[in-house]
Amino acid sequence: MSCLKSLRLLAISTAILSSILVPSLALLADEAIEVPPAGETPAAPIKVAGEPKSLLEIIRQGGLFMGPLVLCSFVTLVFVFERAIALRRGRVIPAPFVKRFLLQLREGKLDREQALELCKESQSPVADVFAGAVRKWGRSSVEVEQAMIDAGERAAHGLRRYLRLFNAVATVSPLLGLVGTVFGMIHLFSDIAHSDAMGRTELLAGGISEALLTTASGLLIAIPALCIYLYFVSRVDRLLVDIDALGQEVVSAISAEGLQDAKAARAKNRSAA
Repeated sequence: MSCLKSLRLLAISTAILSSILVPSLALLADEAIEVPPAGETPAAPIKVAGEPKSLLEIIRQGGLFMGPLVLCSFVTLVFVFERAIALRRGRVIPAPFVKRFLLQLREGKLDREQALELCKESQSPVADVFAGAVRKWGRSSVEVEQAMIDAGERAAHGLRRYLRLFNAVATVSPLLGLVGTVFGMIHLFSDIAHSDAMGRTELLAGGISEALLTTASGLLIAIPALCIYLYFVSRVDRLLVDIDALGQEVVSAISAEGLQDAKAARAKNRSAA
């Protein structure tokens, strides 16, 4: 079930980054106004529908700053795949391991070494948290819980890995687009000032259209990146809450108080039998 959810997320993320970015940029590029060669005066400004442009043509038309924007888009897509796989529930909290581990703890079938060996074999974030608590086996519940909290913080750091990258892309992409637009406008007005372009509004409109491509690209990359960042942050928070709840069960089973209660309960059952 977790695998199907991850595949669905990958499909949605890919669709966002491809079906929004490329067609939107193509639409902006196709609606640009054709600029006649210098020295020729058209009879009237004509808006050209134009043939659909390829992504490479759009990037070339957007100028120098389209390169970093394309890189931001590529990095976002790569780490969406990586985080979608790494944050699968079946990988973070494998149900078979958790059920077997907790059941054997309740039944008193595990000692400290056996419990640590099971956690080492699992190699999952929840197993790392359990192992942190098991190392304090037989201590007071406060000590065991503190060890579990420390292990949980380390696990949280691993689960949140690369999430700041999505936030960085969502922050930097619009700024790169804006800088690209500013440089494009500076270049445009410089060309107009040094050419016979007075009264030719189509030249100004066409140049502005090309300059704004970088701003549009930056926004179209930043919006999906921000949505992806918020989704993964929420997913990590839910996983950490579940890990903490399971860890509390481990603490109550292996702390000194928990072991004493379990021993008394088994003795009472034997006497009743």
